[in-house]
Amino acid sequence: MTQDAIVTKILPNEMAEVAVARTTACGGNCGSCEACIFQSELKTVARNRIGARVGQKVVIASKSSTIFGAALLVYVMPLLFFIAAYAAAYLLGAREGLCIAVSFIGLLVGAAVMVMSQRMKREKEPITFDIVS
Repeated sequence: MTQDAIVTKILPNEMAEVAVARTTACGGNCGSCEACIFQSELKTVARNRIGARVGQKVVIASKSSTIFGAALLVYVMPLLFFIAAYAAAYLLGAREGLCIAVSFIGLLVGAAVMVMSQRMKREKEPITFDIVS
């Protein structure tokens, strides 16, 4: 996965801080809806093996499998817990209202498991970026 970025700071050990423009679901035209409440720029650290300098526009790359795996975990795991909790309550003979309540508890448990697993994974195998051009 590649993204355009701008080098903002040179760091030791062939590293650089880069600013990446956050893309939006509406195509990046925030003037049309003004619904964006987050900053439009993210800063991260990337390996600078090509010797890019401050202010240069660069392309950074990361392993797509790592990004897609994290996205799958974030979006799918809570949903699976939600559905599994509803199904378990239904199979145990609970009424519909209780099944719905249990499914939302399952959603919360799934979100908590996802957050904890992401924190552990980030420490073991962080997402890394390389400046490629």
